Amino acid sequence: MGTKEEFQAYQARWAEVDAIVKDERRSASMELRWKQLNSAFAIAKGLGLIRPDPSEAGVIERWAKLKEKATSPNQHLQA
Repeated sequence: MGTKEEFQAYQARWAEVDAIVKDERRSASMELRWKQLNSAFAIAKGLGLIRPDPSEAGVIERWAKLKEKATSPNQHLQA
């Protein structure tokens, strides 16, 4: 192992690294954060860690029907 001073120096170096990483995270743009989130999601999906939520299917179907009604050319005839 090492001495107490070596261990404290090791901890101090990693504390500095942690401070830099935190600063980079705070200053990251929304675009970069969005890309990182999408990358994490894609990795999780590729590894099979994301399971479809059956309750979401109904919601998606209802939104699709509402969108179809709202954008149909004959919407003024439908009341």
